[in-house]
Amino acid sequence: MSKQSDIEALRSAYQRDLADGVDRFFEPRRTTCPWCGSDRLTTRLRTTDLLQHKPGRFLLDRCQECGHTFQNPRLNETGLEFYYRDFYDGLGEQKMSGTFGGRTKMYQGRAESMLPHDATPKNWLDVGTGHGHFCEAAREVLPGTAFDGLDFTDGVELAAREGRVERAYRGAFPELAPDLAAGYDVVSMFHYLEHSTDPDSELRAAHQTVRPGGHLLIEVPDPESRYARLLGRWWLPWLQPQHLHFVPVANLRARLTELGFTVVSEQHAEAHDPVDLLAAVWLALDHTAPREDAPWLPRPPGALQKTARAALLLAGIPALIAGTLADRFAVRPLSHRLRVSNAYRIVARRD
Repeated sequence: MSKQSDIEALRSAYQRDLADGVDRFFEPRRTTCPWCGSDRLTTRLRTTDLLQHKPGRFLLDRCQECGHTFQNPRLNETGLEFYYRDFYDGLGEQKMSGTFGGRTKMYQGRAESMLPHDATPKNWLDVGTGHGHFCEAAREVLPGTAFDGLDFTDGVELAAREGRVERAYRGAFPELAPDLAAGYDVVSMFHYLEHSTDPDSELRAAHQTVRPGGHLLIEVPDPESRYARLLGRWWLPWLQPQHLHFVPVANLRARLTELGFTVVSEQHAEAHDPVDLLAAVWLALDHTAPREDAPWLPRPPGALQKTARAALLLAGIPALIAGTLADRFAVRPLSHRLRVSNAYRIVARRD
């Protein structure tokens, strides 16, 4: 079946979902910070879905007390299902699999960050593993380690079938953690915590799952990156509406300490993914151009719209090339000094 046929087959279902608008996809707006409880909130960002272009507007609030940034109002369970649908799976599965599958060097760098702390972990649980591409690449760095994966999507079952993980756990980490208690030398969460509706429960689950003396490895977007402010809605790591929480590094360090971890490493430049300017240019071009067909649109774009889109994207190629070159050769070597690292990585040992 062609992609266009797939879109048409899904269009009626999406239109039924949207018939009553998108307000039903959100919880009531919070008046206090979910991290520290303060009522000193300010709006940090207003944006739309810049990747799939599903309808809806999304707000991020920032706590003036602790700096925690969070989606407010937050998507409810129905909303999360709607906005995740066809992003990592379905229509988006092939695209995302190609994107994540082609980043072997980055995945190996993540695995190498554990070497100074435990060069021979016996077993490793990757939470939010998706299709298991990290585990597959990490095995080259740690060939004696058994890698298991956990995810709430069926991608983890695909990862097991493809041999990327040895064991696959499908479901919510806090619910599965009691059966995994003290079972792993390393638990990793790479760009997972920001997707969680309750980051604190995920951290408590990790403490339960890591054996005493074992390590927790976390990588998340850095809301204190200067790019987050300079690029505004065009900063890719905001990724609305999928990203629900953005935790400043000081907050995460403090919470891990409270739970019984000792932070043994904090990395910024090493976790930086040099795509900010390229992604900002692409997001702006894609937002300006007429929409590409998708089942959440009431009808396919016409020939004139398709031509206009192609022309605009073609005209934007020089800007995309310039963004790529700036990301990789001008900014990347200075990312930490300029404070534009778009992510940070923490290694914490369970006491």
